[in-house]
Amino acid sequence: MAAVFLVTLYEYSPLFYITVVFVCFLVTSGLVLGWFGLGVPVILRNSEETESSTRVLKKQMRQVKNPFGLEIPHPSAASITKGISLTPDCLEDCVLTCYWGCSVQKLHEALQKHVYCFRIKTPQALEDALYSEYLHRQQYFIKKNDKAEKYCQLPEDAQVANFGPVPRSRYPLIALLTLADEEDREIYDIISMVTVIHIPDESYRLSCRILYQYLLLAQGQYHDLKQLFMSANSTAPSLSDTPPDETSTDRSFLEKVGLAEDESELHEENSKDCVVCQNGTVNWVLLPCRHTCLCDGCVKYFQQCPMCRQFVQESFPLCSKKEQNEDESTRI
Repeated sequence: MAAVFLVTLYEYSPLFYITVVFVCFLVTSGLVLGWFGLGVPVILRNSEETESSTRVLKKQMRQVKNPFGLEIPHPSAASITKGISLTPDCLEDCVLTCYWGCSVQKLHEALQKHVYCFRIKTPQALEDALYSEYLHRQQYFIKKNDKAEKYCQLPEDAQVANFGPVPRSRYPLIALLTLADEEDREIYDIISMVTVIHIPDESYRLSCRILYQYLLLAQGQYHDLKQLFMSANSTAPSLSDTPPDETSTDRSFLEKVGLAEDESELHEENSKDCVVCQNGTVNWVLLPCRHTCLCDGCVKYFQQCPMCRQFVQESFPLCSKKEQNEDESTRI
C-alpha cells in the first residue's frame, strides 16, 4: 500500500508543486490588492500620475479677527535689571497687564480653567486663576490704535537677578492683553491674548524673545500660535552675524526648553517663490512641519514636504485665489 502511494506521489509531484505555487500567487495578489486597492502604488507612478494619488487633507479654515498685537521693539536692550519695552497694537481699547515671575504650573492651570471653568476675559480673572503666584504686576490702559512703547520693569526692592536653572518654575514675564470694554467682548471671538516672554538674566543670557503666545476664545478654547517657516526678505541678523559665544549659549538654552530648531529652518532665503518651480508665489502651509514653501500649482504633487521630507498630514492656504487676484490687481 505504501509503495502504491509513493509511486502515485512521484507521478503527480509536478502538478502538486504547480498547484502550491498557484495558491501562493493568489494569496499574495489578494494581500497586495487589499492593501493598495485597484490602483498602482505611488512609488511606481510617474510624476504625471501622482496628482490623482494625493490624499493630503486640506484643513478647513475659519477667518477670525484678532484685536490684539504685541511686539518687542528693542529685544537686545531688555534684561531683568533694565526692564523691557513692549509695543501693543490693538484694534480696540485694551488693558495690558504684565506679570513678572509668574508660576509656570499656575499659568497652564489657568489656561485649562479657561476651557473648563470660567472665561479669562479680564486681568482679575487671570489673577484669580493664578492665586497670586507672581512676583510683581504692572498694568497699562491702551487706547485704540495706540502704538506707543510701554516700559515694564521689576522694582528694585524685588532683588531678583535670575529665575534659576532650567527647567524653571517661573516664567520671567507674562503679558496679558484683554479688551477694556465689555461690549467689545461680545463682538470678537478672541477675548484675550497671553504672551510668554523670555528676558535674559545672570543665569541665561539668551536674547529676549517671545516663547509662546496663546489666543483665548470666548467659546472656551485657546490656540497656541506657532511660527511658520517660510522664505521671505528679511533684514534680521543671521546666526553668522552673532558672536559665537552668544550663539552657542542661545542654542543650548533652546535645546533645554525644547524650542531649538534646525539651523536650516533658522536661515531665511531671499525669495518668496515656490521652492519647486521657482515661479509661483508661496501660499501653502504644510502640517505638521509648518514649512510654507509651495505654490498652488505644486502642492498637489507632494505627499512629503520638499524641505524636510516629513509626511504631510494636512495643509491650508495662506490666502484664497480671490484674495491673490485682488492683491495682484492692486499691485498693477
